[in-house]
Amino acid sequence: TGGHLNLIAPEHILAFHREYAELGVDCLTTNTFTLNRIYMESHNLVFDLVSAAKAAVALALEAAAGRQFVIGDLGPTGKLLKPYGEYSEEQFVDNYREQAALLAAAGVDGLIIETMTDLREALCALKGAKFECDLPVIVTMSFATLDKGGRTIMGSSAADAAIALELNGADAVGANCGELTPLEMAELVSVFKRHTSLPVIVQPNAGRPKLEKGKTVYDMHPADFADGVLECMGRGASILGGCCGTTIEHMRVLVDRVRNL
Repeated sequence: TGGHLNLIAPEHILAFHREYAELGVDCLTTNTFTLNRIYMESHNLVFDLVSAAKAAVALALEAAAGRQFVIGDLGPTGKLLKPYGEYSEEQFVDNYREQAALLAAAGVDGLIIETMTDLREALCALKGAKFECDLPVIVTMSFATLDKGGRTIMGSSAADAAIALELNGADAVGANCGELTPLEMAELVSVFKRHTSLPVIVQPNAGRPKLEKGKTVYDMHPADFADGVLECMGRGASILGGCCGTTIEHMRVLVDRVRNL
């Protein structure tokens, strides 16, 4: 969801948050995935980043009403670091410092850096976040294949990510989004558990993305989604959620299944 909606349609964002809060989840994430300076400028998005970030946190806090943790969401820039792109690591760090500072000042309980395909960018975001605050920071990579122990489209491996992110101060690590099914993501959990002592998080999509009539769709049934996520938990994941294609029904089934264990 676009970050500008925090300003022009706050009632809709609040309604989404409340729907999930009423399920009894433990955390809500802010609608700030694309609210970083580089992403906005490179996509010609013209609205007040600062106001949108503050509004995003306020809406999540209102929905949580003290019952859930509110986690500030930091997504990728959509750009590449040199030599593949035009941006330096310093520019990326400064970009994430600004976003992390805004979210921390607005009152989040922690931060999540997610959907990272380049370990270098993930480390820039982690460095920027840790520079600005002492809140817990979760970092998740987005994997395209299980080959060679799990790789992102930029070639970053699950093992390298687990080791480097822990060394650089992450408080939890894992995987979200990507090309893997929830059940396949369980294989990644095993890799992470072998290479880090940190808590492991998984937020799979509702199955593998498919292109139908020019649109990306996800068609995994909520029960099948929950089966895969519970297998991730069985392998050692301790923070569970959902990403693209997941709906309130996917989360409802997952929450019910976890409660019944």
